[in-house]
Amino acid sequence: MKLPRRRFLRLAAATAAFPALSTIARAQGYPTRPLHMIIGYPPGGSADMTARLMAQWLSERLGQTVVIESRPGGGTNIATEAVVRAPPDGYTLLLVAPANAINASLYDKLNYNFIRDMAPVAGLIRFPNVVVVNPSVPVKTIPELIAYAKANPGKLNMASSGNGSTIHVSGELFKMLTGIKMVHVPYRGGAPALTDLISGQVHVMFDNLPTSIEYIRAGKLRGLAVTSTERSHLLPDVPTVSDYVPGYEASAWYGLGVPTGTPPDVIERLNEATNAVLADPKTLARFADLGATLLAGSAADFGKLVADETEKWAKVVKFSGAKPD
Repeated sequence: MKLPRRRFLRLAAATAAFPALSTIARAQGYPTRPLHMIIGYPPGGSADMTARLMAQWLSERLGQTVVIESRPGGGTNIATEAVVRAPPDGYTLLLVAPANAINASLYDKLNYNFIRDMAPVAGLIRFPNVVVVNPSVPVKTIPELIAYAKANPGKLNMASSGNGSTIHVSGELFKMLTGIKMVHVPYRGGAPALTDLISGQVHVMFDNLPTSIEYIRAGKLRGLAVTSTERSHLLPDVPTVSDYVPGYEASAWYGLGVPTGTPPDVIERLNEATNAVLADPKTLARFADLGATLLAGSAADFGKLVADETEKWAKVVKFSGAKPD
């Protein structure tokens, strides 16, 4: 992974080496036609919501419509490959997600190399998962969960939205760092997993915060901790996993990428527009409602995040032995 990682970071940093080209791009009027943002998830989830909000705001900044195309399937690989194969002209964007970092090691063979074939544009948002249990599970804290799991090895079922999902690997990282055993139960999506968790068919889930929070507030689920390194303002009384498990961190995040070979001036133009959107108070307020914090920053910043996440989750995938559904 070291050589591809360095290549990816060099591609990201290269955009900063051509400041004069930004002026050329603006002079040429980029963009001159609608852009397409492709996402690897079905409508209705956090990825779709993030993409549609960003498309609306970027359209206002760029003066061109940003069209959302949902191409679910293959663990986001279908959407990713579509962007990789698109002309590198700045008119086809990918909503990059943790799956792109995880899939690099989850799949034995892909038709592309994400680090090599995708150039980073900018990070968008990050939000934590939350460790939730059915109220029938006799634990109220992370230490109690660890103690209960060790006293009852293999008796707790851990639900996820599928092998290799952020929900799954968040739980596997927890297992790896604590030495506990929980039986992984993959579902075809987070909604059916959450339904079975609420009904008591499964016991534990490292769910995305936006989808679990109302059930926590209603008492249908018990929130033990958030998976980020800082508490969420949506659950201020809920601690972090890292308060009890040093070194633990797992979060969902989104950013934008374009095919490698896209001119640096075009990437810089997109980065500037994205950061302008993220600096708008209405953007901050809207994403804060979802429990998200903003990433923003340079293309190089986002490139480093993707490279770091790719290395991190490769270790967890190897530990878990996870294979694609």
